[in-house]
Amino acid sequence: MANKNIPDPGFSEDDGSADPRLSAALAAWSQDRSKEPELLAALKDARLLVPVVAVLGEVETDPQTGLKREKTSDMAVPTLRAGDRRALPAFTSIAALALWDPAARPVAVPLHQALAAAAHEKADTVVLDLAGPVTYQLTGPALLALAEGRTDAGPLADPAVREAVRAAVSAEPAVL
Repeated sequence: MANKNIPDPGFSEDDGSADPRLSAALAAWSQDRSKEPELLAALKDARLLVPVVAVLGEVETDPQTGLKREKTSDMAVPTLRAGDRRALPAFTSIAALALWDPAARPVAVPLHQALAAAAHEKADTVVLDLAGPVTYQLTGPALLALAEGRTDAGPLADPAVREAVRAAVSAEPAVL
């Protein structure tokens, strides 16, 4: 049998535990919402676990017994829906994933891949540790900031906001 070159996903030493820095940042944010910048900084370089679950593909019916059985199944990344919004669940650890769905299988990814998966699924939010210990919704300006490689979600740090303000006041000679 020929050797297969399976690329290293970058987490070969990962035991599935939560990153202590990220856990501490989540705990601090849960007590004080002003700690979000520190949480975003911890998330920026974090390894997350995106769940993959089995879904029924086709069912066949046994012609003799009439019993239905699974013919095919597929693996899928689940999305959460609320109204017209979608979210991608992601987890900091195997333990947090198991609290949500013990049958789900973890795929270790860096944050930027989780954000790409969310975009692919047309999700506007990444829900971190849905079943706890601390649940965090990465959405809106915070999601955009991390997607752009920034950790400051404030409007003054957003290049689009700065450019819009610059364009709005550029015709005013009194504004420097």
